[in-house]
Amino acid sequence: MMPKKNSAKRKKKKIIQREPLFKWFLIFLLIVFLGFISGATGSVVADKYIMPYLSTVPRLSRYNFFQSDKPVIVQKNEKITVTEESGVIAAVAKVSPAVVSIVSTRDARGFFGDVWEQKGGGTGFVLTNDGLIATNKHVVADSEATYTVITNDGKNYSAKILARDPSNDFAVVKIEAENLPVATLGNSADLQVGQNVIAIGNTLGEYQNTVTTGVVSAIGRSVSAGDGLMQSENLEDVIQTDAAINPGNSGGPLVNIAGQVIGINTAIDRGGQLVGFAIPINNVQTAIDGIIREGKIVRPYIGIRFIPITKDFATLNKLASDHGALIYSGDPSLLSVLPDSPAQKIGLKEMDIITKINNQDIDESHSLNSLLAKYKPGDEVSLTVLRQKETLEKKVILGKMDDL
Repeated sequence: MMPKKNSAKRKKKKIIQREPLFKWFLIFLLIVFLGFISGATGSVVADKYIMPYLSTVPRLSRYNFFQSDKPVIVQKNEKITVTEESGVIAAVAKVSPAVVSIVSTRDARGFFGDVWEQKGGGTGFVLTNDGLIATNKHVVADSEATYTVITNDGKNYSAKILARDPSNDFAVVKIEAENLPVATLGNSADLQVGQNVIAIGNTLGEYQNTVTTGVVSAIGRSVSAGDGLMQSENLEDVIQTDAAINPGNSGGPLVNIAGQVIGINTAIDRGGQLVGFAIPINNVQTAIDGIIREGKIVRPYIGIRFIPITKDFATLNKLASDHGALIYSGDPSLLSVLPDSPAQKIGLKEMDIITKINNQDIDESHSLNSLLAKYKPGDEVSLTVLRQKETLEKKVILGKMDDL
């Protein structure tokens, strides 16, 4: 019996010896677990708070281990780029079907009696689905040429010159067609410098519906533009853009990112690169409305003959203002204020100086005619008039003057 008792004691002793080992094992596991938790927490804290702070310290920011390798900025830029490209693509898809090429053809005769066919090219865009097309006046300036319109789907139409605006580089041609896609007109008064724009046109007369992009470089420019036929005219209040405009683009639309026409591409400065100009669509809106309603350009007028005032002219003639429109015919046989005109009805007189229309100065960049072109016959506007040393405010309802 004694051996069994000793054996029981040995077993009990072994059990007593194992209990301390198990406690240490539990403590070890707890330490590992706490170390894992503290490490994860420390990593998050370091990543979100400590490392970004240290990366701003000048002496430390140059070391690579403080630079984040997360492509957050890259992903954001990629998203913006895709959005902009999608906007341009959508705008082009919206307006391109309404953009047309205009080809002029005439017989030219050489010194020795030889005859050849001379061609020119320009661009236009559809105003109405029955064939009214806007373009530049200089694109269709040759009265001896014949004109053909090529639509975006490749169809050819004989074109008739419906109207040329004598006060702007704007014209409308007519083709006999139905169900044409029509361009949507925007509001050029909302334009801002730096805004994205798109130019579409028959570049160089052979690359139909070429698309170029850029921004509005400036607004309210005044330029002198030639039409290639030894004629030139002053264009006021035009849009400057760095979207590439080449010969053949004339008459084509300048479009905003919404696919709305906000200008008519009309001129380039050959002395520079990517310096193009477009007529704001608002400046020809009255002419467009008149053609659509009455088949002719109808312009508002107040009924005066006048001389634009420059600083030199004002100094030479000792005028009370260095800008504005001096009511004066310069010919004793011609009346300065037309009979029964809006100007006569509100009492304007010869030698009055109109300095403002609706608080917009009349100056070398904003002539009386260009400011009036923004309104319709029947609109009431306010005129600021200088009569000797007295300043008068006159309200006038604009009359209607038909296209000549």
